[in-house]
Amino acid sequence: MPNSQSDALFILIKTLTKAEKRSFQLAFNKNNTKEDVLFIQLFNTLDKMKEYDEEQILKKITDIKKQQLSNVKAHLYKHLLSSLRQLYKQKDPLIDLREQLDHARVLYNKGLYNQSLKILSKAKSMAMEQEEVMLTYEIVEFEKLIESRHITRSLENRAEVLSSESRQIEQQLTNISRLSTLSLRMYGLYLKLGHARNERDGEMVKSFFESQLPALQHAHMSFYEKVYMYQASSWYYYILQDFLMYYRYTQKWVDLFRKYPSLQQTDMDLYIKAQHNLLTAHFYTSNFEKFKAALQDLEDFIQANQDNFHENTRTSAFVYLYTAKINRYFLEGTFSQGLAMVPELETEISKHTLKIDQHRVLVFYYKIACLYFGSGDNSKAIVYLNKIINLKIGNLRADIQCFARILHLIAHYELENYSLVEYLIKSVYHFISKHKDLGLVMEEIMKFLRRYIYANPKALRNAFADLKERLEQISQDPYERRSFLYLDIISWLESKIEGIPVQEVIHRKFVNKEKRI
Repeated sequence: MPNSQSDALFILIKTLTKAEKRSFQLAFNKNNTKEDVLFIQLFNTLDKMKEYDEEQILKKITDIKKQQLSNVKAHLYKHLLSSLRQLYKQKDPLIDLREQLDHARVLYNKGLYNQSLKILSKAKSMAMEQEEVMLTYEIVEFEKLIESRHITRSLENRAEVLSSESRQIEQQLTNISRLSTLSLRMYGLYLKLGHARNERDGEMVKSFFESQLPALQHAHMSFYEKVYMYQASSWYYYILQDFLMYYRYTQKWVDLFRKYPSLQQTDMDLYIKAQHNLLTAHFYTSNFEKFKAALQDLEDFIQANQDNFHENTRTSAFVYLYTAKINRYFLEGTFSQGLAMVPELETEISKHTLKIDQHRVLVFYYKIACLYFGSGDNSKAIVYLNKIINLKIGNLRADIQCFARILHLIAHYELENYSLVEYLIKSVYHFISKHKDLGLVMEEIMKFLRRYIYANPKALRNAFADLKERLEQISQDPYERRSFLYLDIISWLESKIEGIPVQEVIHRKFVNKEKRI
């Protein structure tokens, strides 16, 4: 078995673009020393391999002995990172900024204090312009070190100015740390819990959020203080299903970036994430016109900037753009049209396998299953639902795992696999109970399937109408609404009552601008 370093090197090489590979090879082809030749041979061998195989490496590169291999790999990994750093220095201003700090350190060590301070002053201006508070703090502390240890004959009141800057930045860092931690913990809570299931969940979320949110003066907050506050607030209202407040904070998040256009370029990942959350807010509030405009904004930004994207940004752009495109089909009720996108989406998921997390894959599989279910292809819906059911992901998004099993039951019911439905109901009930996620909607659906599996058409029609009425009453409970976010069960029931495809019902509601639960 390969060790972790072998895995890391192999994975790194597999993520390189053609331009990155070319840059690395050009750098090493200049000297052609024996060591460089070994690096290139190892690089080319690993690049051609589909799976890591140490024995094959040693057979193909006879100049590398088995006991040497780990050292050669470690050095190759280091050289690859150095090559990438040089390549991306022009694209990523943070890399360039850190290099300026390194230059200042070299000059300081040589005793050239004023030259060092000059570089630090320039770097500080750049860091402040890009709202990089942590780097600004590091620069100010370096300036303080030089001024306190050496006579530099710099400006009068230099000590007071630096001390004032340091105190201000320390406060900003404290706020940023607390707010970013709160945002991260709210996101972690969502991954574990999903939307609040009941009043107890709601009170727990409220209590936690309010106790962790620092008291701040909004007018004096820096860019990243505001960003993390908006992020944390967005997650808070999203978990509570208060989508109007969720929309307000996601809009503030996007608007903030529009006030700082340079940061759209230096922190593209966060800007794209802001656009994604705003699209999600429009989706859940069924504001189609604003959704359409926001989707166009996202597409335009990706199109204009994709040549400057890093791999992280490229992966985020793929996830958020395709999520929004699928959501548009859901809003319009045009599920059959959405199916044309599935092969392309599958290809992209495969292309980003090493960089996309299991949570994203889980959500995509569920959305694809819903596209097939909505279009009437229950067999294909089951294929994707089985992928979710068979994923080994523990408690990650237990809410989606539960609803996937409910949709799985309904799809089998639609295919008239009644004996299988009867068998599956027990295992589904056990799974949902284990995760303490059996809300009233799920309970009613399970009762219905158990009671009416073999009912005659006339009795079934009345049963569908009764279930629809009960679910509409349940939907008045704010905590039960989450069930209708994952599955438009009311539209499905209406399709069964009227004897028409479910996407026809949803599309009719979209055209007539009818409210959907």
